[in-house]
Amino acid sequence: MMKKMSKRALLLNLSSLTLIAAAAALTACGKKTEEAAAPAASAPASAPASAVAKAEPLKIAFAYVGPVGDGGWTFAHDNARKAVEKEFGDKVQTSFVEKVPEAADAERVFRDMAGQGNKLIFGTTFGYMEPMLKVAADSPDVKFEHATGYKQAANLRSYDSRTYEGAYMAGVIAGKMSKTGTLGVVGSIPIPEVIRNINSFTLGAQSVNPKTVVKVVWVNKWFDPPQETEAAQTLINGGADVLMQNTDSSAVLQTAEKNGKYAFGWDSDMTAYGPKAHLGSAVINWAPYYIASVREALDGKWAAGPGKHSWWGVKEGSIDLVSIAEAVPAETRAQVDKIKAGLKDGSFAIWKGPIVGQDGKEVLKKGEQADDKFLSGVNFYVKGVDSKLPGGK
Repeated sequence: MMKKMSKRALLLNLSSLTLIAAAAALTACGKKTEEAAAPAASAPASAPASAVAKAEPLKIAFAYVGPVGDGGWTFAHDNARKAVEKEFGDKVQTSFVEKVPEAADAERVFRDMAGQGNKLIFGTTFGYMEPMLKVAADSPDVKFEHATGYKQAANLRSYDSRTYEGAYMAGVIAGKMSKTGTLGVVGSIPIPEVIRNINSFTLGAQSVNPKTVVKVVWVNKWFDPPQETEAAQTLINGGADVLMQNTDSSAVLQTAEKNGKYAFGWDSDMTAYGPKAHLGSAVINWAPYYIASVREALDGKWAAGPGKHSWWGVKEGSIDLVSIAEAVPAETRAQVDKIKAGLKDGSFAIWKGPIVGQDGKEVLKKGEQADDKFLSGVNFYVKGVDSKLPGGK
């Protein structure tokens, strides 16, 4: 045992002498380098280890209500997540959990995301609002972003897209292309966002054909292809020859295709799911907002708190109507282009009076323009919607 220790001690002594000699040589070399680089004399001879060490990537997590392959809402969010990765490279590390229900289980998912070290978490559907508020309160060092919500906290802010702008443009085309004057909408959940889209679709159609009638069937889910199919068929059986949806799958468009009717894609470009039926897709591009949010987080400029809400649309490049069918007349295409330009520069407003509710009462006077507070609380149908609002009188 002693013999082995002696050898080890000898080796250590030899190693120490070697290191001392190497250090001396490096010091001499360093002095020569400093003398040769006199202009940089004010800079330290060597940077601290912490300065040269590679920064840890920002861990970002996304919670999706549907599958990434839904072809609509969740697909659009995941495309934006990929855009974030492309924009920031190894500065970020993203992950996602799909098919997270709008129920108590969502809270568990958000807590797990925070526990895994994610410092920026996106919840991408309205029903996550309360679970996110709970988890945010317990995770003050994590930044939370909630899509389509209206509540904020010290470390939670909300964001949305002006989907009603896409719905209005789709309505303009629908009003022109309908032969029966009856349109149909498959609605998901009767919240202001969806009701606002149905109304905007109706207003767009009425701008072309004032006698347009819009029927609605609710499925009370965001993603349920069988129910969406059944609802679409019910609308077609009721005389609707052009359909729109506020649901997440391509079932409505596919049903229209099978019946020889027209329909629109929603949230993402759905052309491929029903090329003969497809008149256009009202799409959301979440990438501009996600990239801006991540950049703020990386730069230390991210901020939340009461009233911290972003609502982006055509103006910010977040909403568009794409892949308009060749069957749509040139003058209607030109009208849509004009609307886009007006929404972008602020010269056109969709919700501008006179607008009358389903009950015949005026909701906006002539020349009066709805502000965001008004739009956020829409809980009525406009005149021309021939359906009863769930929970309404």
